[in-house]
Amino acid sequence: MLRFLTGGESHGKCLVAILEGMVAGLGLKEQDINAELARRQEGYGRGGRMTIEKDEAEILSGVRRGQTLGGPIALVIANKDFKINELPVVKRPRPGHADLVGVMKYGREDVRDILERASARETTARVAVGAICRLFLAEFGVDIASHVVAIGGVRANTSGLSFERIQEASRRSPVHCADKAAEKKMMARIDGARASRDTIGGVFEVVAKGAPVGLGSFVHYDRRLNARLCAAVMSIQAVKGVEVGLGFETAARPGRQVHDEIFYDKKKGFYRKTNNAGGFEGGVTNGEPIVLRAATKPYSTLMSPLRSVHIDTKRKESATVERSDVTAVPACGVIGEAMVAFELAQSFLEKFGGDSLGETKRNFKGYLNQIGKI
Repeated sequence: MLRFLTGGESHGKCLVAILEGMVAGLGLKEQDINAELARRQEGYGRGGRMTIEKDEAEILSGVRRGQTLGGPIALVIANKDFKINELPVVKRPRPGHADLVGVMKYGREDVRDILERASARETTARVAVGAICRLFLAEFGVDIASHVVAIGGVRANTSGLSFERIQEASRRSPVHCADKAAEKKMMARIDGARASRDTIGGVFEVVAKGAPVGLGSFVHYDRRLNARLCAAVMSIQAVKGVEVGLGFETAARPGRQVHDEIFYDKKKGFYRKTNNAGGFEGGVTNGEPIVLRAATKPYSTLMSPLRSVHIDTKRKESATVERSDVTAVPACGVIGEAMVAFELAQSFLEKFGGDSLGETKRNFKGYLNQIGKI
């Protein structure tokens, strides 16, 4: 079973991650991970911390001579502005953050004890893990991209664009948006929010291309891959909603405008001309691209703080102001890619897994022969 664990606080000494269950024989270098960490730090509307740190991962175990060994892979990412013991005590929780529920749940007297771990800084370690999973999936022809489809109510139009075009255009965009006209409006909207000392959220989309038919299961509720993917993306800080394919739009359409008709070609096999289902039928991949969208709320730290209550005196006060972003939707997309990569890699290993990459590839090839894909 593939699994991972992260540790560390936002302003602590470092972030750590352990990925267990990855096959032996996968090529892995630190620069493969660092390229994804750099993408996470991009995005118009980010705060001052992105100018302070350049995240870099160090591989501590599980890799020798550029290849995984089959044992746990341990990673560490240093926090260059480490100063957790010097930071002020926090008594005024921020609305929308884990601050208040955290001090109540864990019986703490300083909100700092909560916000340091609840911070989205933790996702740096997740992106590092996801980078390894992406390399594994690439061995089977699977690629993953994300792009921003809305920020602060400004929506992009990317209909008709190929996966490759979306991936290329979004990676060049300051807001990771493949629609150039919408990009400019999004940046203006971010500028407006910054000027009013406010924050804004948005919507990002993650697309995975190349997944074979048959990942996941319709037999047990907890093995439905679409549900696991939604849960993984929902676990990202600030995400408040996730949909697959047409998602909520399906509720407003008749069946003939929702379900993807099935066709057959001797070369392609079974295929569909539309992908309203977002790559899933019955919780199982159907061979079409996997499409997930997630909505993020405006971020909880406002430079013009909302009303709150002092946890000791119970008096009305303004919430604490921590360093924050006006928006981080582009970064959320990169984190979404990482979480999708992990869940897909886990599903691959559940179905085709061996102890080595070579064994897993042989199992995969045999399955493709079985379903008539090669």
